[in-house]
Amino acid sequence: MDALDALINRVSVPRLCEPAPDAAQRERLFRAALRAPDHGQLRPWRFLTVEGDDRVALGELFASALAARSGDASVEALTKARGMPLRAPLLVVVIARLQAHPKVPRQEQLIAAGCAAHAMLIAAHAQGIGAVWRTGELSYDAQVNQGLGLTADEQVVGYLYLGSPEREPRTPTPLAVEDFVSAWSPARG
Repeated sequence: MDALDALINRVSVPRLCEPAPDAAQRERLFRAALRAPDHGQLRPWRFLTVEGDDRVALGELFASALAARSGDASVEALTKARGMPLRAPLLVVVIARLQAHPKVPRQEQLIAAGCAAHAMLIAAHAQGIGAVWRTGELSYDAQVNQGLGLTADEQVVGYLYLGSPEREPRTPTPLAVEDFVSAWSPARG
C-alpha cells in the first residue's frame, strides 16, 4: 500500500478477532513507531504487548482500579472493565517516557510518543491489520500504571488494539481541507 493511501484512508477498526499480527508484521509496526519525530533523539516511548491470558489479567487490573476509584461501581461496569482487553487478540500499551531535558519539554516528548502510536496505526493499516487506539479513564489511573510497571516519569498514551478485522473496514468520510486550513496574516492577527 502506498504511504499516502495509508495516511488518507486509515480508519479505526474496533471489531477485531484472531489472528493477531504475526512476528514479521509486529516488527514492521514497531519499526514504524521508532521513526516518529523525536527532537533530541530522546526516544521518549516504550511499548508493552499484552496477549493471550495476560489480557484476562489486564482486565482484572482494570476492574480492580475501577472498584478502588469508585466504591459503588456496578457489576456491569466491572464486567465491562474486565472484558475490555479481550476485544482484540493483541494490545500494545504505548507509554511516554518523559525525561528532564533543557531543550525538549515534557509536552513535546508526550507528543512524540503519540506520534509513535499513530505511526503504528498507519503501519497496521498498510499491512491490512485492524487497529484502534483506545484511552479512557483507566489510561490515566495510578493503580493501572503501577500494575503495568510504569515509573513516576512515565504515562500511558493509549492502548492499541490489534487483530484481524471482523468485517471490511469502513471507507472514511472525506473532509473538506478548506474547513481546517487558512492562511495567517499579521494584519489579521
